[in-house]
Amino acid sequence: MSFPFRSPLLALLLALASAPLPAAVPEQTLGTDLLIVGGNESGVAAAIQAARLGVKHIILVNDIAWLGGQFSAEAVGAIDEWTLYKGKRTEFPRSGLFAEVLERIHQYNGRRYGLPRPGNGFCSSETIEPAAAAQIFEDLLQPYVASGQIQVLRPLQPQSVEVTSGAVTAVTFEDPAKPGNPAVTIQARLTIDSTDWGDVIRLSGAKWAAGPDLKSRFNEPSAPEHLEGEDANEMNPIAYCLVLRESTEAKAIPAPDHYFERNYEGIAPGQLFVDSAGAEGIYSPGNFSIYTHRRLVDRWHNHLPPGGECVLLNFPPQDYPVYHFPKHVADALEATETGASKKSIVAMKPAQRQIVFEDARRQSLGFLRYLQTTMSDKRGDYPQSFRRMKLTDEFGTGDQLPPKPYVREGLRLEALYMMREQDIRTQSESPGWAKVMVPDGVFGFQFNIDFHPTRRQFLDNDNPAGPWKFVHTQNRNWSTHTDRAMLPLRSLVPVEMNGLVGTSKNIGLSSIVSAAVRLHGQMMHCGQAAGTLAWQCLRDGRQPRDIAVDWPRIRELQQRLAQGAAGGQGTLLWPFQDLPPDDENFVAINLLTVRHILQPDADSLDFQAWKPVTQEKLNATVNRAAQQSGSEPKLAPGPATPASWKDLHEALKACGLPVSEGLLKQGALQLTRAEMARHVWLAVKDLPETAPPFEGP
Repeated sequence: MSFPFRSPLLALLLALASAPLPAAVPEQTLGTDLLIVGGNESGVAAAIQAARLGVKHIILVNDIAWLGGQFSAEAVGAIDEWTLYKGKRTEFPRSGLFAEVLERIHQYNGRRYGLPRPGNGFCSSETIEPAAAAQIFEDLLQPYVASGQIQVLRPLQPQSVEVTSGAVTAVTFEDPAKPGNPAVTIQARLTIDSTDWGDVIRLSGAKWAAGPDLKSRFNEPSAPEHLEGEDANEMNPIAYCLVLRESTEAKAIPAPDHYFERNYEGIAPGQLFVDSAGAEGIYSPGNFSIYTHRRLVDRWHNHLPPGGECVLLNFPPQDYPVYHFPKHVADALEATETGASKKSIVAMKPAQRQIVFEDARRQSLGFLRYLQTTMSDKRGDYPQSFRRMKLTDEFGTGDQLPPKPYVREGLRLEALYMMREQDIRTQSESPGWAKVMVPDGVFGFQFNIDFHPTRRQFLDNDNPAGPWKFVHTQNRNWSTHTDRAMLPLRSLVPVEMNGLVGTSKNIGLSSIVSAAVRLHGQMMHCGQAAGTLAWQCLRDGRQPRDIAVDWPRIRELQQRLAQGAAGGQGTLLWPFQDLPPDDENFVAINLLTVRHILQPDADSLDFQAWKPVTQEKLNATVNRAAQQSGSEPKLAPGPATPASWKDLHEALKACGLPVSEGLLKQGALQLTRAEMARHVWLAVKDLPETAPPFEGP
């Protein structure tokens, strides 16, 4: 087993980057059923889901060669999906296309390292190197590309959007290397915006927002009463991740331009390195150091050959606030356009964003320089020293950094439903069910409202030409807990614009909630939901807003997500911790719970499939099923004594619901929650439903 510094996948990916684009010809116009703009994890998930459901022609356009977003181009290879469960930190349950990607990650790691999870890191049990992740996303798309169902065009970025009669009908793209020159126009029946900064939404004229929401907007507890000046541009910062592999020589990288040691002085020396095999699991205090924080491959404790050790650096000193810029950045922005340095990064032109990105890259390189020099001088050398690590060359970039920054927050679509802090926030350490469990949920989630340092403070008398430090604010930090919630379908649908669906970060959330809905899995689920919605719209000739208020179609969409498509795993809608997608009652339990026919226990995040059902719970559940299905609830409150299969038969029959006579053969056998769910679902799944009320703003 060997570990060459040069990834065997790099040649393929670089070839993709430099290959001629058959579509990138001036004045060329293409047509398609579904256009997906943005090849991040959401965009790819949307394309695959739509293809699996039968959309005949899909064009996926990306602005760089690499597909996969956070997994690959943004280099966030430590997949941080933790949740609180029974007082401990563990991984949020996996489902949908995200689970399929994790399975492929395990297979890759198994082939290369002999282990599905070789990282032993502090933040995540799941890790993948970026170039390998990019290949996984290529492989996921390959069958649909080979059949002609999906066409991938790259590198192209949106230049303008055509709107006809209030609907997006076409997007014109340019080659990033030739800005201002239209390369291709793509006409589409429906467009999904999965770009990093919501460029299609913004260019279309659809309503959007960026930066903090005032308290007057959503009455969120943590929202500011007012904003002054540039603070209106405050967002979760970007960061350029660093991927390092062990080297045979001890050598520091050169100091980048505008390097100040003081930018990084807030790091305690003891945080640099601990010798931990991660035996206590993720987020164990004894497992924490900069080195182990997001380690991708732990070759020392896994007894792998030399050369295999690989570390991801994604640490607060790399965070780059996207406003109140250093002087050299502000000057460069102003040289492009008067007032450019005061604009939100969302509203900047691509070339202006690139100026910000270049300085963010220098900030990350400066952090590595600081670790390899100042910090290592204080801490001393050791076999796994940062001095004995070098930047991987798998990206093919001049500075060996990933092609894209990690984007934590972008444009927020003004959608039919805007999720608010009070919808999901909890006041306790242990999450329960959110205050608002939306009936049109398309995936379940739970994560902290997790703001990295959003502001910078210049250290020499507020001199923007000098060093600065990152600053957390009182209400924008990483200590706010949330309950388990669901993202509503309405959050993908613009309030006005037709022909357009949002996904990735470009969805209906407040700024505060966006900090909790940005993880790898969440973004893949969001893409799957958008792809399913697109399939319905195209099949039925309806606009997204029509689907989003049509309860039979909403329930069909939810069922398609829960059961999976073309053999893929189903998506977890109601966020039970103990309900895997391969459970035979996965669809029934999800659909009954989002309809609020099944009601979870208030004191447990588990479904508890084998828990006995009481007569009281059975009668209440069947009454709700009857009421929602247009029948008359006829069951009196029952006793808190165990219910049997015969009791289930009699309850369904009494309420006029379809029932299998086979239930009587089980007679007096005790009824479990899973058994009740299966038969109540069989009774109601084909019956019309009384439309539930929509909640929220």
